[in-house]
Amino acid sequence: LQALPPDTIAREVKARFGRTAGSEGALFSVPPSRAEAPAARPSWRFLPILVPVLAAATLFVIARPLSSTDGREARDAWTEVGGTGVLEPTRSKGLQPRLDVHRQAAARTEHLTDGAQAQAGDVVQLSYTAAGKAHGVILSVDGRGAVTVHLPDTGHASAALERSGTHLLPRAYELDDAPAFERFFLITADAPFELDGVLSAARVLAASPEARTAPLTLPVDLAQTSFLLEKSPR
Repeated sequence: LQALPPDTIAREVKARFGRTAGSEGALFSVPPSRAEAPAARPSWRFLPILVPVLAAATLFVIARPLSSTDGREARDAWTEVGGTGVLEPTRSKGLQPRLDVHRQAAARTEHLTDGAQAQAGDVVQLSYTAAGKAHGVILSVDGRGAVTVHLPDTGHASAALERSGTHLLPRAYELDDAPAFERFFLITADAPFELDGVLSAARVLAASPEARTAPLTLPVDLAQTSFLLEKSPR
């Protein structure tokens, strides 16, 4: 785009179309003045491919909706796949994996913020944004020291994640009467990983006085983010 700005290309195409007027084969030929340009300058012969790609990129970016929770997803760019003209989302460098928690109340859903107040019996729905990470685990620890795995449903390894967008877990979760807090963790990685080490770290944290605020002790290739609900008696 820096080498061939869209405005420059559009003007060049219009000018050449006017000059050739019916000579389709000469539309993108290099005129004498261009042929003498320095060799480092890009050749206009790439225009037949580049112009449709730029048009497609414009349409994709305009039509792409915002995230259901905030505008961070809109920062994603689009990248051409191997010169095919097909575009796919490229993760924004500033976007990080995150957890979102919604509370179901009658016919409405309330988006909670980290540290929100909750009570036993509240029904919460978890969602995740993987931000390009391919595998993950979602678990929770509570004020009673219990550890619960929410994703995957079964098995001994991490679940495959949807790399882009925000995705709800298939089931909601009713808070029990464990006191003080409920803290959810999303652990992500680029490759599959075993649950045993993650669960061991979660149990150690759940039994410690810092369970409300401290991170899990995990290998460096595993990233983590958490979401805290403060629980008050009903």
